[in-house]
Amino acid sequence: MAKLDDFLEPLHQGVLEIPVPTEAVTEPLDFGWVKSAINIPTPGTIASYRKGQYHVHETATEWKVHLDRYDPKKQPVMHLVDDAPFIMMITDTLLALIMEARGTGDTQQILTVQRRAWQLEILIGFVVILVGTVIWADPRGAFYSISMVLLPLLIIGLGILMVMRGIRYRAHGGVSWGTVATGLGICLIGGLAFYFSMQFWILVILAILAVWGLASAVVSFLNVGKARKGLAVLPEGLFYRLALGGISLVLVILIFLSPVRVVVMLTRVLGIIAVVLGITLIVNGVRLRERMRRFPKT
Repeated sequence: MAKLDDFLEPLHQGVLEIPVPTEAVTEPLDFGWVKSAINIPTPGTIASYRKGQYHVHETATEWKVHLDRYDPKKQPVMHLVDDAPFIMMITDTLLALIMEARGTGDTQQILTVQRRAWQLEILIGFVVILVGTVIWADPRGAFYSISMVLLPLLIIGLGILMVMRGIRYRAHGGVSWGTVATGLGICLIGGLAFYFSMQFWILVILAILAVWGLASAVVSFLNVGKARKGLAVLPEGLFYRLALGGISLVLVILIFLSPVRVVVMLTRVLGIIAVVLGITLIVNGVRLRERMRRFPKT
């Protein structure tokens, strides 16, 4: 009987990533592994799990495990700054979507999702492309809609999830009134957010991105210096990390020199991501239809 943890020792000996065949792991993941809801998209990933600094991507044929430098639970800020810089999240998201659209797909995996309506997937793809096109054509209007409507709704949604989580806690000994109160407070903030000005949201978003980008640039340059001295290993490569730090620094400078243009640029990047996502959905829908025709259900 083998657990996934039994294969992880090479990560502490300099190995950057360990691919473990699915059939080699005969035991289910223990309680220490927690499903990660937010990840930088990776082609072929079915689900992602974390256990401290261990991060595993589950695919149809194997477990891909790597070691993050920082545990997102214990050091969330440093994890964002070092393991998930803003620029990396954008580039990896686009790369993952493009590779997903170009990939041939695994026949057995696609057949297991035959119940999905390919027509709906294609329809949603066209809608997402339309939304992305509108965002690209009118980034200022799109940012206004996102900041004045979508963000407050997301905050309220987060508050509702917190309230539900507190109520469900009663199965473990009673309602968690602290969690419920926190959720209600978040809902209140979300309600008040409808009255915040667009200038306020621009200031908040750009301030977060400036701090995030500057910290990422500094950490990237420090890691490059350590790697050149042989004191650190950069899984993504020295030049990639150097370029990442440089681009992050340029973004910070642009935020201070031309904040409005940065908002327009980032909103258009969001539009591009939406268009690529729509294309991916359409391609997957067509691919699913073709596989269903070639391998009809019996």
